[in-house]
Amino acid sequence: MMSYRFVAQTHVGLKRKVNEDAILALPDHDIWLISDGMGGHQAGDFASALIVDAVATLPVGLDPAAKMHGLRDKIHGAHRAIQAEAEARGGGTIGATVVALILANGHFVGIWAGDSRLYRLRGGQVELLTNDHSAVAEYVLAGKMSWDEADQHPHSNAITRAVGVGEELELDKVRGAVAPGDRFLICSDGLTKYATFSMLQEVLSTAPLETVGDRLLQIALSGGGADNISHIVVDVL
Repeated sequence: MMSYRFVAQTHVGLKRKVNEDAILALPDHDIWLISDGMGGHQAGDFASALIVDAVATLPVGLDPAAKMHGLRDKIHGAHRAIQAEAEARGGGTIGATVVALILANGHFVGIWAGDSRLYRLRGGQVELLTNDHSAVAEYVLAGKMSWDEADQHPHSNAITRAVGVGEELELDKVRGAVAPGDRFLICSDGLTKYATFSMLQEVLSTAPLETVGDRLLQIALSGGGADNISHIVVDVL
């Protein structure tokens, strides 16, 4: 049986008055999740909080398959609830990204919609495990620019998929084996706007769990902190 340690942090940043990010750590389930709200105050923060609150009601003790299906069901339920709230408020757009990490039986599953990300550090190398659902991601996947370049693109905030937006929610999934020493990073774009791959690799490779969250936060704040900043680091022991 593998065991895990984690650190989770969220910060309003230097320019926003409201934190529209929401984070969730469920160590009894081996589930960690970040949601980044969109739609402005009293909309974005409502959407991200609704997703987190829904997933937090998952019962403990589910087998891995039931846990994954339960997580997806909770997110789809949040999708419908956010849509209903948007309609009740007059039809404006309310939504949120979501990225979740599940660890079970020596494997990981990542589930996401939007541009919040899941990375893995293994053997000193950082790998992005998710692909942003965004306009500029198409350029990256076509080999026309790097993710670092995409993060600086003027349209980097234009996401093409979010919980609460569109009729049907399509969640993407990535899965793979977990090895002792793996370190996972889940984060909102308030970090990745400022943290290049080389920055992430340096910090994740060298910082102990006790300080890694503060070092990641400092990168975003030193870069300008224009957005809310959220990250969870999970170490596989």
